[in-house]
Amino acid sequence: MTEAAGLGTDEGHERVEHLAWAFDLVSPDPAERAAALDRHARARREIEAAYERLHEGRFPRLWFRARMRAYSNACGRCFPGALWSGRGYAHGKVSTWPQLPLALLFLEWEARYPQEWTEQAKAWGTKQALIRDLAATDHDQGLRAKLVDLVDLAVQRTYRCKDREYVRVARAVDGDELRDRLHRARCSGNPAARLHAGYVLWLLDRPEIPNTRHVWRTWRSGTLT
Repeated sequence: MTEAAGLGTDEGHERVEHLAWAFDLVSPDPAERAAALDRHARARREIEAAYERLHEGRFPRLWFRARMRAYSNACGRCFPGALWSGRGYAHGKVSTWPQLPLALLFLEWEARYPQEWTEQAKAWGTKQALIRDLAATDHDQGLRAKLVDLVDLAVQRTYRCKDREYVRVARAVDGDELRDRLHRARCSGNPAARLHAGYVLWLLDRPEIPNTRHVWRTWRSGTLT
C-alpha cells in the first residue's frame, strides 16, 4: 500500500462511525448479523446502480463528475470499497490508521464467515495487502491480541486464498499466548488445525526459513524436520 492522498484523519474516523453497523457482520447474535448482511447487500446494490448511471449513454462532463463522485461514495459505504480510499498511512504504518478497525473487521469477517465474505466482499489483493501491512506495523497490546485471534482463526480452517500470509503475522506477534493457542490447535480433533498449526509452529522455531509453497510442500512430505 502507498501513502494516501484521500481521506484525512477526521474523515477516516467519520467513515468508521458511518460504518458502525458493519461490526454486526461478526456479531454472535444471528438477528444482528442478518440485519447487517442485509444492509451490506443493499449497499452493494447501490454501487451497481451508481455504476450503471455512470455508464448510461453520453452526458455533459459536469454530470460525469457528479456521477463519479456518487459512485465513489457508494463504494465507500461497504466492503471492500471502504478500504480502498483514504489509505492514510505509509507502508507498514497501519497502526495509527483511522480505518484500522474496519481493516480488522474485514479480515475477521472473512475468517469467521468465509462464504458470506466471498459472496459480498471478495477482494484477495486487499486481504493480502492488509495482512502484510498489519504484520509490518507496530503492535500495541490491543492490536497484538486481535492479530493473535486472526492467526488462530486462520489455522482452524481449510486453507483459503492468501491465508499463507498469516505466517507473517504469526512471526510478528510470536509469544506465549499465540504458541499456547497453536499447541492446542495442533492437539485438537480438527485435521486442518493440526496440520496448519504444526506448520506455523515449525516456522516460528525457524525464522530463517522462508514461507514459500515449496517449503510448505516439502514440510508436508515429511522431509523437513
